[in-house]
Amino acid sequence: MKIVTTAVSFTLLLFSLSASAKVNVFACEPEWKALVETLGGEHVKAFAATSAFQDPHYVEARPSLIAKTRQADLLVCTGAELEVGWLPLLLRQSGNASIQESELGFFLAAEQVERIEIPTVLDRSQGDVHASGNPHVHWGPYRLLAIAKALSERLIRIDSDNTDDYQANFRAFEGMWKKQIKSWETQAAQLKGKKVIVYHKNWSYMMNWLGIEAIGDLEPKPGIPPTSAHLASLLKKVRSTGADYILVANYQNDKGALWLSQKTNVPVINLPFTVGGSEKATDLVSLYNEVLTRLTTGVQQ
Repeated sequence: MKIVTTAVSFTLLLFSLSASAKVNVFACEPEWKALVETLGGEHVKAFAATSAFQDPHYVEARPSLIAKTRQADLLVCTGAELEVGWLPLLLRQSGNASIQESELGFFLAAEQVERIEIPTVLDRSQGDVHASGNPHVHWGPYRLLAIAKALSERLIRIDSDNTDDYQANFRAFEGMWKKQIKSWETQAAQLKGKKVIVYHKNWSYMMNWLGIEAIGDLEPKPGIPPTSAHLASLLKKVRSTGADYILVANYQNDKGALWLSQKTNVPVINLPFTVGGSEKATDLVSLYNEVLTRLTTGVQQ
């Protein structure tokens, strides 16, 4: 009787361990950690390799990150060469076959949607140009919805036992996100036609969505910090064509933006670029809310 009881207890323990197992997700950026947690709910355990105050182009492939990739069942990153300087090294060093390119556990958000600003000529003299187009797709809300659908389907393929939950989570997200898009478009209608100077092409998808025009970049070339000569040329341009504001992401150096603002009286608006970039930007919805509120408030002022 004791042997039978022990066997039953052992079987129940194995069932309990199986039932509590989670899909370990290695997310390259906070926006993808937030999205996979929304879609996966209690069935996922996610880790973000970068913080909201880091430039995701430039990350050190630390041993701690290699250890995280070894444990991952699913890797969710932006792609489009955003992480080209560090992700390939992590993948090689991890020895984790499940998350290598072309495997089920390898998911790149930018590959799920059409991208903009794809260069017609590749020339390294033009700076840090992304051959696959602009990677900052999380600022296109319709694209983000398509990415969410693809990511939900990937979770189902990896963890089919919880298909019903993943489908329900996506439907809830889809309904909520579509309502938010309508609200944001109403809120941001006043931004259409505004002219801005950007630090980097972080905001291109958002500006296309809202009808905002970028008339110049603080970077003389992608990935190259502002120079005195380039700032002088921007000063001349702003004085001749006008600008409504200068956009700087929270992790970018605002020294050049402040100089240009002092010379032109064009306000600098510092924006959180991803989840965690400000106290209020705690998830994807509040991130969008925070950015649009800062933009519309900046215009009103």
